[in-house]
Order: sequence, then C-alpha cells, then structure tokens
Amino acid sequence: MEKVIMNNEAPATQDRKILVVDDEPHVIRSLTFVLEKEGYNVSSATNGKEAMTKIQESKPRLMLLDVMMPKKNGYEVCQEVKNNSSLSDIHIIMLTAKGQEADREKGMSAGADEFMTKPFSLKAVVDKVKEILGDGHETKN
Repeated sequence: MEKVIMNNEAPATQDRKILVVDDEPHVIRSLTFVLEKEGYNVSSATNGKEAMTKIQESKPRLMLLDVMMPKKNGYEVCQEVKNNSSLSDIHIIMLTAKGQEADREKGMSAGADEFMTKPFSLKAVVDKVKEILGDGHETKN
C-alpha cells in the first residue's frame, strides 16, 4: 500500500503535536515555552477531564501528564488512553512530585512510556521528548 502525501508539512506538524497536562500554570507555561522553541506544536489542559477532551479532538503524538490533578488523575487518564485502540499509540511521559518506586510502577503499569519526578530540568524533558519522537528537524534560533 503506497501512501501519497499531498502536503509535506501535514505529517511533520502532526508528528510534533504535544499535549501538556498539569494543574500548575507555571509548569504549563515553562514546558510550552521550551517545547515551542524546539518547534513542537503544544496545547495544554489543566485537569484530566479536559485532557481527555483535547486528546479526542486533536490526538497528540505525545503527552506530558501530571499525576495529581483534579477531575481525573494522571493514572486514570493514562489508562483510559492506553485502553482505547485509536489512542493507544500516544506516547505518555508522566510527571509527578511523588518519586516513590510504587508511584513509578503504578504509572508504568497504567501504560506510561516514561516517568519523570518533579522538580525536573526543562532540558531533561526536552531531551526525553526528542528521544521518543525523534529529532529530524532544524532547531529554531
């Protein structure tokens, strides 16, 4: 089966969609800033319920997902995404202030691809995103 691409930018843009889900506005602002600077298309949500709506609307390639949030926690969102066959290919990096091994195991068993503990370095997050999504583009200066 041959795939014909009419618009060269469409797949690249789709491949670079990231959803940042956190109930702390400064975390969303910081992550959005550094990721957009690297050329990613970033949207955000402030709770688990809003995250599920945005995931259904725009299906990101990757999600940075806080664990402790109102309306639906990160574990629930992760499990819901990974149990849905049309969404299960979304990469999930869970972000949490809870760095205990049991929390990590819970996140990984819910389907997370990675688990990062707050406070995290923005460079470490960007490096992990590039590792997961690949980095086949020029960086913006």
